[in-house]
Amino acid sequence: MQNGTDARAIVVGSTGGIGAALVRELSGRGFGVTGLARRPAWAGDIAVDLTDERSLEAAAEQLRARAPFDIILVATGLLHDGDLHPEKSLREVDPAHLLKSFAVNSVGPALAAKHLTPLLPKAERAIFAALSARVGSISDNRLGGWYGYRASKAALNMIIKTLAIELARSRPKAICVGLHPGTVDTQLSAPFQARVAAGRLFTPDHAAHQLIEVIDALTSGDSGQCFDWDGKPIAP
Repeated sequence: MQNGTDARAIVVGSTGGIGAALVRELSGRGFGVTGLARRPAWAGDIAVDLTDERSLEAAAEQLRARAPFDIILVATGLLHDGDLHPEKSLREVDPAHLLKSFAVNSVGPALAAKHLTPLLPKAERAIFAALSARVGSISDNRLGGWYGYRASKAALNMIIKTLAIELARSRPKAICVGLHPGTVDTQLSAPFQARVAAGRLFTPDHAAHQLIEVIDALTSGDSGQCFDWDGKPIAP
């Protein structure tokens, strides 16, 4: 991946635990990084609501003068909030919670791709990546539960695969992937860290470093797939 003063990146969700770490990692590698978040943290960042297409469209218009961008990362995700919690059984499935999970984990990244991928270069290597999760793998689901999160991440993986096919036609050197960061010490994972094996709870900075290393090693043949923090492909 091109580094240096001419390299540019966008991080959607730039104030989250992993998103902020990705901004630091990319900045440290010489990228000019623009963050998109509900509450921007730095001058030059842009306020967006991932569930509001108009805000993404407006952000893309603002960013057009800074294009092209070498990397676009969507570092957002919803597992729980004040009302929404991972379902332990089918009895706990709630339609409003399902729709909220899909809005943030599937529809939001799709809308980000719709408005931001036109800012990728047409003839240079470029990356569009979104944070996915191993639990979005259908073939790897052996424990059940977590209906909304699993299903919305599985939908995201299909969006990534479909987008990769379309991007190959207009931007043949672009690579589109899902990235599983592992269990990272953030607000998203906080209620579930007690079960994490020793050495498997990563700091945000470690996770960001690993993810960018994975991105650096990607080839065009990897487009459409999902990879973990160690560069290993995750089965669909």
